[in-house]
Amino acid sequence: MEQDLRGRTLLAIFAHPDDESLACGGLLARCAERGARVVVMCATHGENNAGVRDLTLYELRAEELKRAGAMLGVSEVLLLEYADGFLPWVDAAEFEGRVADEIRRVDADVVVTFGDDGLYWHPDHIAVHERTTRAVASLGDAAPVLYYVTMPRGAMRQLVNESQAHVSGDLSAARLFDLVNPDAFGLEANPPTLILDVSAAAPRKLAALRCHRTQLANEALERLPDEAAARLLGIEHFHRAEIASARDAFIERL
Repeated sequence: MEQDLRGRTLLAIFAHPDDESLACGGLLARCAERGARVVVMCATHGENNAGVRDLTLYELRAEELKRAGAMLGVSEVLLLEYADGFLPWVDAAEFEGRVADEIRRVDADVVVTFGDDGLYWHPDHIAVHERTTRAVASLGDAAPVLYYVTMPRGAMRQLVNESQAHVSGDLSAARLFDLVNPDAFGLEANPPTLILDVSAAAPRKLAALRCHRTQLANEALERLPDEAAARLLGIEHFHRAEIASARDAFIERL
């Protein structure tokens, strides 16, 4: 019998639209289908275009995130107004206060965010990791259980290679989330303390990823079969932070 998670809340905190689906879309979908309230907080609209704030991209990526959230069963999407590409230079105390306020507002039992490697050393991702960690720690006895997403070495390379295998034409044009180096994922990442089989949610995770169309080009992911999705997207890794919490670590029961 599947665990009933009604009355529990998961808050996922990331930097850009598409982070949520790529990092832990399976977790979000599995929690939502079991009755948990799932909230996604995104620090930026992902509007950086070669160092310039592209307002068309700003609107498009916000809509893509909402569509992806709907695919995953997300209850609420909260998009902040910080500038994409500049999170390390945002006022740290203000950012941490905003995160802490949202944790209290949604009464989160569990928070999920980037680890200290930012998945692949993205400066915005690392800034979100640092600010979220400090915000959770500041809550003391009211702190939620904090988990960091991680990926094993080679996992992203497999996804990229298999996506390209289903692309017709010029492989160099098969853009997948602007990943400069897929091999950077998992390098020096902390080992997982929780590994979840989310293969049942892999089709929804793939559908959510496909919602982020501005980040895809030349059929990337479009032709990936469901069998490959379950194999490539069906396992997610998390590392529990060493911050004491009295809240329910309910994702451990998935």
